[in-house]
Amino acid sequence: MNEVVLEKLDKLPQKPGVYMMKDATGRIIYVGKAKILRNRVRQYFQKSANHSVKTSVMVSKIADLDYIICDSEMEALVLESNLIKENKPRYNILLKDDKHYPYIKITMNEEYPRMLFVRRIENDGAKYFGPYPSGYSIKETMELLKNIFLLPHCSKQFPRDLKKERPCLYYSMGRCSGICQGNVSPSEYKGIFKNIIKFLEGKDEEVVEQLQEEMMEASQNLEFERAALLRDRMLSVQRLSEQQKVITDSVGDVDVIAVAAEDSLASAEVFYIRGGRLIGRDSFDLSQGINQEPRQIISEFITAFYARDNFIPQTVLLSHYMDDLETMEELLTEKKGKRVHIKVPVRGDNKKTIDMAYNNALKNITNYKTVKVKEKLITESVTELAKALQLEVIPDRIESYDISHISGADTVASMIVFENGKSAKKEYRRFKIKTVEGANDTASLREVLFRRFTHEKREGDGKFSKLPDLILLDGGKGQLSTIKALFEEIGVDVPVFGMVKDDKHRTRALLSEDGEVYLNPVSSVFHLVTNIQDEVHRFAIEYHRSLHRKNTIESELEKIEGIGKQKRIALLKHFKSIGKIKTASVNDLVAVKGISLKNAEDISEYFKNKEG
Repeated sequence: MNEVVLEKLDKLPQKPGVYMMKDATGRIIYVGKAKILRNRVRQYFQKSANHSVKTSVMVSKIADLDYIICDSEMEALVLESNLIKENKPRYNILLKDDKHYPYIKITMNEEYPRMLFVRRIENDGAKYFGPYPSGYSIKETMELLKNIFLLPHCSKQFPRDLKKERPCLYYSMGRCSGICQGNVSPSEYKGIFKNIIKFLEGKDEEVVEQLQEEMMEASQNLEFERAALLRDRMLSVQRLSEQQKVITDSVGDVDVIAVAAEDSLASAEVFYIRGGRLIGRDSFDLSQGINQEPRQIISEFITAFYARDNFIPQTVLLSHYMDDLETMEELLTEKKGKRVHIKVPVRGDNKKTIDMAYNNALKNITNYKTVKVKEKLITESVTELAKALQLEVIPDRIESYDISHISGADTVASMIVFENGKSAKKEYRRFKIKTVEGANDTASLREVLFRRFTHEKREGDGKFSKLPDLILLDGGKGQLSTIKALFEEIGVDVPVFGMVKDDKHRTRALLSEDGEVYLNPVSSVFHLVTNIQDEVHRFAIEYHRSLHRKNTIESELEKIEGIGKQKRIALLKHFKSIGKIKTASVNDLVAVKGISLKNAEDISEYFKNKEG
C-alpha cells in the first residue's frame, strides 16, 4: 500500500458517503457507497479480509482513493449511481446503454382505432401498454392480437382508404376481417379494440365472457358464420392467456429480479409482469463486478438497472435481501412519483415466481461457464500457436491472405482477421488486383501486401491502422519468400508463415523459411489454423464469384445500344439479377429511374432475340 492511500485511510470520516478507487493513471476503477466511510473503505486493505480473487486484483491496482461525504444514505445512493454512469468504472456492474423501451399504443380517440408500436408516451388521449423489454416481444404480441381479432396487417388509414382497393391476401386467407371493404362498422371495430384493451390489462376472463355472450347471441339469430368466428376468437384468447399468465400475489405492474452467483460468475434475470401477464424477460451477465455475495450484487444491479431511466413498476420482487432496501424503495418512490414496494417473498405465488427467475439465472451461469471454457480453449490455442512458431509475442491479431481467379480472369484477393483467436469480420478487406496480368498468384499476393502496408504508413489511422502480430499466407515457398523480400524492402517486421495443404486440400502444416512446422491433427492449434485457412479461402471465393457475376451481367447490358454505365447500375439495383432483367416486361423496365421507353423496348428485344 502506498503512502498516499495510507494517509487518506487515516483521515476517513465516520460518516455516510461515496468512495472512488483510482489506478496509477488516475482513472476511477471502482465506485462504492457506505453508511460509515471509515469502516467500509478500510476493509479493502485489511490483511485478514477474505477477499475474492477479483477484489484482490482490484485492490492491487489501487494507487489512490477519494471520497465525498453525504448528508444521508439516500444522497450517497444517488451520487454513487451518477458517478458510475459518468465514469463507467471497470470493476462496477455496467449495463448496456440507456434505451427507450417500446409500448403498444391504442388510439381509442380515433373513429377507427389503431394499434401502434411506439417508444415514447405522449399526452394525446391514446392508451399505452408496456413497457415491453424488447421490440421483438412487442411485435410478437401485436401480431398475435392481429391474428386473433382479425385486424388489418396493412398500413391503410380509415375511413380515408375505405373501398378504394381490392382486399389483400390476408383477407383471402381469412386472417383479416376486411375493414377496407366496409365489412366492419366503426362501432363494431371499436368494440374489438375494447376487448384488446381488456386483454392487455389482464382482464382475460371478461373478454372471454363477452365473446361467449356474443357467440350465443349470433347462434340464436342463426348467424352461424359469425358465431364460429367468435368461438375461434374466444378459444384463441383463452390459449394465449394460459401461455402468458403468471400468478403472483402482487397486483399491477411487477418486476421480478433474481440474482445467482457461482465460481466468480454472476447473473441477473428480470421478469417483466404487466397486468398479471409475463410480457418478457431480460438476462444480464454481472460477472465483471467484484462483489460475490448475492445481496451485494443485487444492490449494485438495482442501482444500475433503474438508473437507466427504466420504467419503474408498483412492485419489485427480489430473490435476496439487500442492505439498503428501504433507501432504494424511497429512491424509486421519489423517481416514480408513486409508492413503490420492494419485497423479498418467502412463501406463496410470489416466491414461486422468484424461484422460476432464480432458476433461469442459474442456467445463465451454466451457459457462461460453457462460453468461458470455449474462450479458454481459444486462448490456449493462440498461446500454443505462438510456442509452435517460436514467436516472441502471443499473436492477438492474425491476418491471412488468399488469391482467387478463373484462368487469370477477374483476379481478387481477400484479407481476413482473427483477433484473440476469433474471427473479426468487421476487419475483413477485399482487393481487386490492379497491376498483375494473368494467373500469377505470387505477384498478386505481393501487390496486395504492398498496398496493405504502404497504405497503413500513408494513412496513419486509416482502415489499415492496426498492425498484425502474425500473417498466414495460403501458399507455399514461392509466396513466402516473395513476401519476406517485400517486407525487407518496405521495412515491415511481422512474422509470416505459409499454410500448407495435403493432396485433398486440407490443412497439413505451417511453412517457414527453415521448413515445415508440424501441427498435431487433434490439437487446438490445428483446429485454429484450419479455421483460418478455410475462412480466407471462403471469403476470397465469395468475392470472386460476386464480382464475376456482376461483370457478366454488365457485359451483357453493355451490348445494348443506349445503356450506359449509370443505366446499367440502375437496372442492377432495381432487379438484382440478370435473370429478372431478361424476363421483365417493357412496363417493368420503364419503371426503373433513367430508363426511357425506347431503352426498355431495346432491352426487351435484345433478350428475346438472344433466347430465340
